[in-house]
Amino acid sequence: MAYYDIISDIHGCYDEMTALIERLGYTIKNGLPVHDEGRMLVFAGDLTDRGPKSIEVIRFVAGAYEQGAVRYVPGNHCNKLYRYLKGNPVKVMHGLETTAAELKALSEEERRKVSEQFMKLYETAPLYDILHNGELVVAHAGIKADDIGKNTRRVKDFVLYGDVTGETYPDGRPVRRDWAAAYNGKAWVVYGHTPVKEPRIINRTINIDTGCVFGNELTALRFPELETVSVPSSMPYDESRFRPI
Repeated sequence: MAYYDIISDIHGCYDEMTALIERLGYTIKNGLPVHDEGRMLVFAGDLTDRGPKSIEVIRFVAGAYEQGAVRYVPGNHCNKLYRYLKGNPVKVMHGLETTAAELKALSEEERRKVSEQFMKLYETAPLYDILHNGELVVAHAGIKADDIGKNTRRVKDFVLYGDVTGETYPDGRPVRRDWAAAYNGKAWVVYGHTPVKEPRIINRTINIDTGCVFGNELTALRFPELETVSVPSSMPYDESRFRPI
């Protein structure tokens, strides 16, 4: 049975991503992460936006995914970038503007290649991943125990955007309920989406979004060991991004 290393919310922090992958014991050969013990990387969404090297993250993850060398599930920023690349009307803000600027700086051919690569990644990925004989579920913003195995519009909204109340903070970000505090499933759910200063473990759920793009750390969870491994961020620290849950 495969062992996994799960990373979430890279947000364009390519250098931290490669540093973390190496710390986890992988070597990158021809663009593919290889582990001597046969472990596999799982990316839990939000590859892009806000950080400095979103295009490099896309190229790495999409290239490795296409070769079957990694697993990936989308996040809300992935969903928005996908809609943007398809030409749908989306607001180019909340980080998408940095990825859009990187795309515009490419040649037309490179822009087309990267766009097609990302769209294929998004279209072929599962909404969330059930692994390790059902003992592990990787979902960007989490998932309720009763919804594991379901794929409805409501479940999709929850997996991508979290358990939102419909209210917003003054800066426009949605207020989210603490779904993990009520989780009662047997499977471990590993997710990100809501930045926390250190990994949060409650009721067989683990939030590993430690706010790399906001200056804290990029964290991976090793499964089934349930150990976390982190590298420090090179970005400026923004205390306001870490809200109490």
